Amino acid sequence: MTAKIVFENVGKVFRARGTTVTALQEINLDVKDGEFLVIVGPSGCGKSTLLDLLGGLTEPSSGRILVDGKPVTGPGLDRGVVFQQYALLPWRTAQGNVEFGLEAKHVPRRERAAKAREYLDLVGLSGFHDRYPHELSGGMKQRVAIARSLAFDPDVLLMDEPFAALDAQTRDGLQDELLRIQELTGKTVVFITHGIEEAVYLGRRVAVMTSRPGRIKQVVDVPIFSQSEDIRSDPQFAHYRHEIWTLLRDEVDKARHEELEATRV
Repeated sequence: MTAKIVFENVGKVFRARGTTVTALQEINLDVKDGEFLVIVGPSGCGKSTLLDLLGGLTEPSSGRILVDGKPVTGPGLDRGVVFQQYALLPWRTAQGNVEFGLEAKHVPRRERAAKAREYLDLVGLSGFHDRYPHELSGGMKQRVAIARSLAFDPDVLLMDEPFAALDAQTRDGLQDELLRIQELTGKTVVFITHGIEEAVYLGRRVAVMTSRPGRIKQVVDVPIFSQSEDIRSDPQFAHYRHEIWTLLRDEVDKARHEELEATRV
């Protein structure tokens, strides 16, 4: 399977108020075409910064990022982004929000409407096309946000803790929905989470990051689990959850220690 995305010695330095903060350092990582890669790491390790760089929302201080062999120089319709906050337009219906990205591609109105309905159906919102965001639950809003990103048919879906604000039951349901959609569409997905269980459940590979400056500590291959009644209770699932937590534990402790030191200065 060929590499869809390549990070080559990527670093990111922020300068503010006379201080310099190294957020990311020497990130080297490949993401295969059609892969579901999950990135985990302690708070403040640069996970979201890494996704912003891939999305073209900011530029690396060093190194480069390639998508299909071409350097990322800014945002593009080949990459769709889903954030933790839904960022829906409150004056537009669910369908209107999904159509928004299609308008940027100058898709004709009738085709736009049909495509918006198609993707709302895909994410399980058939019959809710005419509802406004204030009429939808949190989980339904996130479904609209996913449909909006999928509708303009990006090759890569970038997801920054999209289920973090949802209750456990809704989150579990959307995880299953996302896996179904990814299998159906074959999209390359890069997914950021704080949740180790979520990482093991969703990812075919899980990249574990160090505390700041963020680097790739290790990439763990996760098997496809048998569709038992409860995958999360499978002993093999517990094994990978423990392996990733072991890798993260030292980094979380380092991050906490650095926070404590910073408050003493």
